[in-house]
Amino acid sequence: MIEFETIIKQNKNLGDYKLLTPGPLTTTNTVKNEMLFDRCTWDDDYKKITQKIRKQLLQVATVSEENYTAVLIQGSGSFGVEAVLSTVISNKDKCLIISNGAYGERIVEMAKRGKINYELYSCEYDTIPNFNEIRRILKDDEYEFITHIVMVHCETTTGILNPIEEIAKVAKEYGKTLIVDAMSSFGGIEIDVKGLGIDYLVSSANKCIQGVPGFSFVIADKTKLSRCKENSRSLCLDLYEQWITMEKDGKWRYTSPTHVVAAFSKALDELFEEGGVRSRYIRYSENNRLLREKLKDIGIFSYIKEEFQSPIITTFVFPYDNFNFNEFYNYVKDRGFVLYPGKLTDVDTFRIGNIGEIYEEDIHILCDVIKSYVMGRK
Repeated sequence: MIEFETIIKQNKNLGDYKLLTPGPLTTTNTVKNEMLFDRCTWDDDYKKITQKIRKQLLQVATVSEENYTAVLIQGSGSFGVEAVLSTVISNKDKCLIISNGAYGERIVEMAKRGKINYELYSCEYDTIPNFNEIRRILKDDEYEFITHIVMVHCETTTGILNPIEEIAKVAKEYGKTLIVDAMSSFGGIEIDVKGLGIDYLVSSANKCIQGVPGFSFVIADKTKLSRCKENSRSLCLDLYEQWITMEKDGKWRYTSPTHVVAAFSKALDELFEEGGVRSRYIRYSENNRLLREKLKDIGIFSYIKEEFQSPIITTFVFPYDNFNFNEFYNYVKDRGFVLYPGKLTDVDTFRIGNIGEIYEEDIHILCDVIKSYVMGRK
């Protein structure tokens, strides 16, 4: 068992704690340090950072500059998703939205607000989409009104990992444009973007690449994106115009989050130094396995079946009836870790992320803290 008072003292001295959340997350000091210098958006050195990031993102996605491009968008990941939806789905198109969580439901809300024609296929939060059912929907679409499929890869509502390979296969079989919200998976789980036929992949600076919040990015098929001129329902979220402007020399259309961009550039370098996506996936997976095993031993069980569980974040069911999450949260926070509340309505849960600068030693300490809390209240 750890010395809790030592941890509390250390954290108070540092004025810090570790984030066990799906983003924002705990970053390295070297990433933080990049934000101590003020940069000008018009400066050539800064524009070179943007172009470096765009090139490296394609390397992470293992796609060529000939066929794909990376476009950076101001704002959180949801801004990136909405930029794609509002730009690439025209008034003549219709999208099939696949949902089994709050972020799939957010995509539905975006479609409603943007007056985008859509059909919804949804399933329970703890189950993965049935790709045979998706195939049936497309088969029944006799007049081929459906032109796009939109899905979330890792649904951070629960931590479930959706079957991207199977759904991509169906999309390719029926010739549909595939849009993937890979917010919580890109950079931490290997994704064969070209092989799967993903046309638009969206992620964010503050997820598995381990930067800080401030912008999202889109890996886009150049041929598809080139057809989207004047499609956008938004001025600021016009993905096509952002791309065209950025292609010239790396200048963003409107003021960019300079400190965040610099930090992200460093975070990308550190991803490659760690060994790339595969190495990061192994670290995340080991963190996740250890977390679930140790909490199971003290009577805290995960909500999602093991075969559907992502290595990014895990939803845990309250261990007993009178479990007080706010008290539990503050107890754990005082001892050096910040957790995440649940996002379910029918089951009482909380969530623990294990991405960012988190290692096995951190998981061991966390689980001892949680064990101390649970055993002291039973």
